[in-house]
Amino acid sequence: MAGPPTCSSVRPALPHPSRPGQLTLGEELSRLAAGPREPALGARGPVLTMVPAWLLLLFLSVAQVFAKVQSAELYVEVPENYGGNFPLYLIKLPLPPEETEGEIVLSGTHDVAAEGPFAVDPESGFLLMTRALDREERAEYWLKVTLETEDGRVLWGPQPVLVCVKDENDQVPHFSQFIYRVQLSQGTRPGIPFLFLEASDKDEPGTANSDLRFYILNQAPAQPSPDMFQLEPRLGALALSPEGSTSLDQAAEGPYRLLVQVKDMGDQASGHQATATIDVSIVENTWVPLDPIHLAENLKVPYPHHIAQVHWSGRDVHYHLESRPPGPFDVDAEGTLYVTEELDREAQAEYLLQVQAQNTRGEDYTEPLELRVVVADENDNAPVCPLSDSPVSIPELSPPGTEVTTLSAEDMDAPGSPNSHIVYQLLSPEPEEGADGRAFELDFTSGSVTLGDAPLRAAQNILLRVMAADRGGAEGSLSSTCEVAVTITDINDHAPEFTISQIEPVSLPEDAEPGTLVATLMATDADLEPAFRLMDFAIEAGDVAGTFGLDWEPDSSHVELRLLKNLSYEAASSHKLVVVVRSVAELVGPGPGPGATATVTVLVEKLVPPPKLDQESYEASVPVSTPAGSLLLTIQPSDPISSPLRFSLVNDSEGWLCIKEVSGEVHIARPLQGAQPGDMYTVLVEARYEDEPTLSTSATLVIRFLKSPSAWAPTLNPVPTRHLCTPRQDHGVVISGPGEDPDLAGGHGPYSFALGPNPTVRRDWHLQALNGSHAYLTLALHWVEPREHVVPVVVSHDARTWQLLIRVIVCRCNVEGQCVRKVGRMKGMPTKLSAVGILVGTLMAIGIFLIFIFTHLTLARKKDLDQPVESVPLKAAV
Repeated sequence: MAGPPTCSSVRPALPHPSRPGQLTLGEELSRLAAGPREPALGARGPVLTMVPAWLLLLFLSVAQVFAKVQSAELYVEVPENYGGNFPLYLIKLPLPPEETEGEIVLSGTHDVAAEGPFAVDPESGFLLMTRALDREERAEYWLKVTLETEDGRVLWGPQPVLVCVKDENDQVPHFSQFIYRVQLSQGTRPGIPFLFLEASDKDEPGTANSDLRFYILNQAPAQPSPDMFQLEPRLGALALSPEGSTSLDQAAEGPYRLLVQVKDMGDQASGHQATATIDVSIVENTWVPLDPIHLAENLKVPYPHHIAQVHWSGRDVHYHLESRPPGPFDVDAEGTLYVTEELDREAQAEYLLQVQAQNTRGEDYTEPLELRVVVADENDNAPVCPLSDSPVSIPELSPPGTEVTTLSAEDMDAPGSPNSHIVYQLLSPEPEEGADGRAFELDFTSGSVTLGDAPLRAAQNILLRVMAADRGGAEGSLSSTCEVAVTITDINDHAPEFTISQIEPVSLPEDAEPGTLVATLMATDADLEPAFRLMDFAIEAGDVAGTFGLDWEPDSSHVELRLLKNLSYEAASSHKLVVVVRSVAELVGPGPGPGATATVTVLVEKLVPPPKLDQESYEASVPVSTPAGSLLLTIQPSDPISSPLRFSLVNDSEGWLCIKEVSGEVHIARPLQGAQPGDMYTVLVEARYEDEPTLSTSATLVIRFLKSPSAWAPTLNPVPTRHLCTPRQDHGVVISGPGEDPDLAGGHGPYSFALGPNPTVRRDWHLQALNGSHAYLTLALHWVEPREHVVPVVVSHDARTWQLLIRVIVCRCNVEGQCVRKVGRMKGMPTKLSAVGILVGTLMAIGIFLIFIFTHLTLARKKDLDQPVESVPLKAAV
C-alpha cells in the first residue's frame, strides 16, 4: 500500500478566495507579480520579488486546476522566506455548514500545535500561515483539522493537510576542504581523474538551487602551459589535459596551485559560489616493468606467499590484478602481489599477470604492468599408460618378430627433462618351464613388443604387464604398470567334415509333399572363429532332375535334405544322393581340397490311398419300438468306383445294430430293449479295402431314440415353399410344431423334431431343435442339387407322432443371398422381334423427316442466289 504523499511527489496548490482586509496566497503572488515592493520581513523578503510575474501566474493557475482533483488530502505549497503580510490565507477548508456547532481544532506535531506557524480562521474556514518558513529548517508540515464539541467529540474530520515549503536559492555551496593536497605521478594518462572535488549545498536536492558546477579559475605557475589541467564541471573530477600529460612526460614541473570555484544554479550565470585551493605536487613515475618470476610447483610455504611489489606514486590509488589464464594470485592495497596456493605445472605452466593502478572510479591511471610467472617443474608425476578398450589381436602361427604393440606411456612432467624420460621393463608373462624362449620380446627404450620364439595357440588370452619408469629408471624415479591384453586369433586352416558319411536308407511314400524333410546331415569344423566355421553345402551327384534340395542357415553346422518335387515310383524307385560340404571362407594352407562328402539313399514307397466314406459322421433317430430288421441308413464310399470295401461295427456294446459287410446297410439287429426316449447310442463304423486290409477308415454313428408312437397320424399338408442357397450359406428354414393347425387337438408343445428315416434325407439335411415348439432345418452338405426338395420331418408330442413335409427350393444365389431365377416374358409385354420392328420404324421416320428439312433448305438457298444482289435483303449478324 502506498504511503502518504510528500512534498517531492505532490506539487499542486489550491485556490484561496480573498477576504476583505486580508490577502490570500494567490492574491499575494499576483501582487508580487505586478511589481517590486519593499520587504516586510527582513533580508529574505526581496528574494520573492525577483520571481517573474508569468511564473507566479502559472503557479496560480496550476494551483487552481489541482484544487479540483484533491479530495482525500489537501495540499498547499508556500514559498520559503515569504516577505509579504501575515497572516497569509493558504486554503479554504471544506468545513460543514455554518449551523453546525463546534470548535475547529488544528493538530499536528508538538511544535506545530504549540507555536504555530499555522492557524484556522473560524469565521472564514481558511488555513492561515502566521510567519515566514525556512525550508532548510523544515520542508513539510502535516496538519489535521477537526471540528469538535466541548467534550472532545469529533463532529467532522479529521481533514489531512500537507503544507510544503518551496525552496529558494538562499544557501551558499561549500567545499569539503579549503585546501586540497594531491600527488600527481608522471605517466598519468590524460583525462583520467586523480582528484574528485566534493562540495555541498543545503538547498533542496534535485533542483537548480543545489545544482553545482566546478571550474578552474587560475593555475600557478602557468608553465609550460596555462591549461595543464582540466576539471569536469558536474563531477568535479580533476585530470591532466592532453597538453599537460605530454609536458609532464618530457620534464618534471611543479608543484602547481589551482584556484577552483563551485557555483550553484547549474549552467545559469547567476548563483552563489565558493572557492578552494588545490596544491598539486609532481612525483616521479615508479610504474616500471617487472622481471619474470619463477615459482616451483607444489611449493611448501605459508600462503598467501609474497612474490612481487608494484607501486603507483600518486594518491587515491586502487590496485587491480588480472591473470590469464585465471590463477591463484592477488594484490593488496599496497601493491604487494601474492600467490594464494600451490601451483601445478601440469595444470598450467605459465601465467601472465596484469596489474592496474586505478582511481576511485575504476579508471586506469596508466597502462597495466605485465608480469610473467613461470612454474618450475619437479618430478611429481608418474608415467601414465594409455587405456586400451579392445585387446590386441595376433593371428595364430604368426612368425617370430611380428610386432604386437608399441607402448607409449606419457609423463606430465616437463617434456625433454629427465623427469619425463621413460624406460620399459617386461614383467609378465614369464617363460614357461622347458620352453626354448620367450613368447614376447620388449625393447626397453621404445616400448615395442614383438613375438618371441615360443609358439602360441589360437584363442589364447594373454595379459602383458610392462613397467614404465621415468628418470631413465634411476633412483628416485616414479613408475607405473601398463597392461596390454593380447588375443591369439584363429585362422581358417581346417576344412569342415561330415560326422556321418553314410546315411541309412530313408523311405518316402510316393505322395510325399514337396518340402518334406528327408534327412539332416551334421558337419563340424575345427576352426574357432565363427566366420571360418561357415559352411556351404551342395548336392554333387544323384539328383539330375532337381528332385531334392538343401536348406541350411548361414551359421548352422547342419543341413536339411528336403523333397522339392513329387516322387514317382514308376520313374525311380530309389535315389542315391552325394552331398558335399566346403568352407565359405578361403582356407589357409596347402589348398581347399575336394571337400568332404556324405551319401544319402532314398527309397520310394508305392502309394495306395486309404478308403474314404461319403460322410465323416452319421446320425439316425428311431422310436424305441422300432422292430428288429428295420433299415436305419446305408454307409457308402465317397468314390463309388474305388476298390470294394468291407464294413464292420466297433463297440456295439448292446448288440442292437448290425451292418452288411458288402452293402453297408445298417439294420436293427434286435428289439431296442432298455433304450429310453432321448438317449443316444454311439457306435463306430469301420471300412477296409477288400484287397488291402491294412488300409482302413472309420466314422461315428449316433442313434437318437424317440418315444414310441401310439398311433401314426397321416401326413400333414406340405408346408409352404422355402428357399435355400447352394453352395451352402448361413441360412436355414424355421419349422414350427403342428400346434398351429386347428384340426389337431392338444396343439401345444413341447414337441420333438427328427428327420424322416430316408438315409438320403439324413445325408443332405440337418435338423436342430430351437425350443419346445420350433426347429431349424439347414443343408448338411456343402453342395445340394438345385431343385425343389420335399423334406419329411417327424414331430412327436406326448404319445402322438406327425410327419411334416417341408418344401424347400435349393437354388443358386446372388451376392445378396437371393435366388437367381430365369426371367420369362411378362403378359402384355412386346416380344424381342416386335421391339426391334418398332425401333427400326422410328429410325426410318426420323431419317425421312431430316431429308425433307435439308431439301427445303437447299431449294431456299438456290432461290436466294438467283435473285439480283440489290434485291437480297441485308442480314444481321448474330
